[in-house]
Amino acid sequence: MKKLLYNILAVFSLVGVLSSCDDTLDAPTKSALDESVIFSNPSLAEGAVAGIIHSFGETNSYRGRFLVYYGVNTDCEVRNGLRDFNADGARLVNYNTNVGNGQMNSENNAWAMFYQGIERANMAIRGLRTYGDVGNNPQLAQLLGEVLTLRAVVYSDLVKAWGDVPARFEPVNTETVYLAREDRDIIYMQLLDDLEEAAELVAWPNETSMTRSTERVNKAFVKGLRARIALSAAGYGLRQDGTIRRSSYPELEPAKMYAIVKKECLDVINSGTANLEPSFEGVFKALHSEEFEAGREILWEIPFSEGRGRVIFDLGLRHTTSDKYTGQNRGGTNGPNPIMFYEYDVEDARRDVSCVPYEWTDGVQVPTNNGRWMFGKYRYEWLPRRVTSTNDDGLNWLYMRYSDVLLMAAEAINELDGPTAAAPYLREVRERAFPGNSAKVDAFMSAATASKEAFFNAIVDERALEFTGEMLRKGDLIRWNKLGSKLEEAKEKLQQLENREGKYADLPARIYFKTLADGETLEIYGLNYGDTDEEGAALGYEENKSWNITSSDEKATFWDALYLRNPDIQHYWPIWQVFIESSNNMLTNDGFDFPN
Repeated sequence: MKKLLYNILAVFSLVGVLSSCDDTLDAPTKSALDESVIFSNPSLAEGAVAGIIHSFGETNSYRGRFLVYYGVNTDCEVRNGLRDFNADGARLVNYNTNVGNGQMNSENNAWAMFYQGIERANMAIRGLRTYGDVGNNPQLAQLLGEVLTLRAVVYSDLVKAWGDVPARFEPVNTETVYLAREDRDIIYMQLLDDLEEAAELVAWPNETSMTRSTERVNKAFVKGLRARIALSAAGYGLRQDGTIRRSSYPELEPAKMYAIVKKECLDVINSGTANLEPSFEGVFKALHSEEFEAGREILWEIPFSEGRGRVIFDLGLRHTTSDKYTGQNRGGTNGPNPIMFYEYDVEDARRDVSCVPYEWTDGVQVPTNNGRWMFGKYRYEWLPRRVTSTNDDGLNWLYMRYSDVLLMAAEAINELDGPTAAAPYLREVRERAFPGNSAKVDAFMSAATASKEAFFNAIVDERALEFTGEMLRKGDLIRWNKLGSKLEEAKEKLQQLENREGKYADLPARIYFKTLADGETLEIYGLNYGDTDEEGAALGYEENKSWNITSSDEKATFWDALYLRNPDIQHYWPIWQVFIESSNNMLTNDGFDFPN
């Protein structure tokens, strides 16, 4: 039965994916679809990778559920339109998630699609280990390493979103149809072992034809992912007994995990196969170029075809109407927390890429409001094509980049060896953010290296500035045990910003703006500290408007809707009711305080 099911998958993957890439590849006959044939032939075994990636692009998988809902609300990212705080989508992000949530409680949602991808990976791993001559065939070795890594990607995200989850590392059989939650630490240990093996199997970026693209797994990404998982395993998390704590397993002791992070990150750094893109904006323009060149900072992307993927659709700069850049009026479902713009130094090159105060209407940029900022990392106008799909934009999801490796190295080395040893890796990221401004970088680094604690706090802040909009913040805050405190701090800052109090007292009440001579570009005065309403009014701009967070039609104030229950007891989503009911009493949400 399992072989027949896999044959169906292989037919779909090979005929539907591979033959579309190579018109000379004849569809295999039914007899040729035996596992021994598929997994001993590199061209045929490619279909296994295609099948796993296909699971990522399903409507309710990464494409339309996980990427839009996991990672908000934090001090960096929010769901725009927070006033609809009882809607199913809002409840997925405001720490009030219900087990019967209408966006997730279905048999084909992200939970199911993730396990579909895992099952496909398990079958491929078994087939490649059994029939693939991975010791002598570099292509088959690459594929085994790639599949091990893709499975680790899915498990890493399952644990981030749900905590303890069923552990399936072999294809399903009659004895394993129903499984209970497994301690996430057991899963972490398996993933660390898997990725250690995978790193020996795959090539470095651009080392072979199979690793020339950021859509394919390479050794730099494998090592970076292993480092990311090791940091999670070393950190805190909410347990089923209601406590927030680190692992009790000696194998996952923080010092051992930091040693893994240090080794893996330094391996990547010293390999010379990946580098920072010289321009921060250039990272994201490269993402949109659709050339997928490995080594240009981006280590791996979840690949979406033009007819799949909702990155700009949900996370991008909003277009309220169709125009020359897009045939869909979408974007802006999520955006930066309003306080984030004001966390950046005015000279930080990342600020105006990460936080955008306008949207597009009829092909012209128009200001939004202070409660509705846009991520500028994902833009229809940067694509080399006009989006024509009504539901998808086809932009790949940037899963990991080289700056993350540098900052993970800095964090781990500070813990092990102190701030002086860790400083060069933080400095490299900071220097790109402030090109040509060595005095500012030097002053920052001097303060950051004053102590181990000061350096850690600098890392906490720097990761926010570097990765806003990339949905890493929530996982970071959880592993640092800072989710609740940072959200409480954000809530206070939002109120101060609205009232122009504290550090925000030196901001005008209004913004002043005009459209430039090109007929589409917006120029705004009034966003920076030191700007004044008096000077804004004297500029003679065409228009001005109040720059507020709240509006009269809000059902709850923006800051109150940021989180409805204590975030520190709501680290994770519940397992949805449909899976509880079909689990033969093996799955429960016992130990967690989830509403119905």
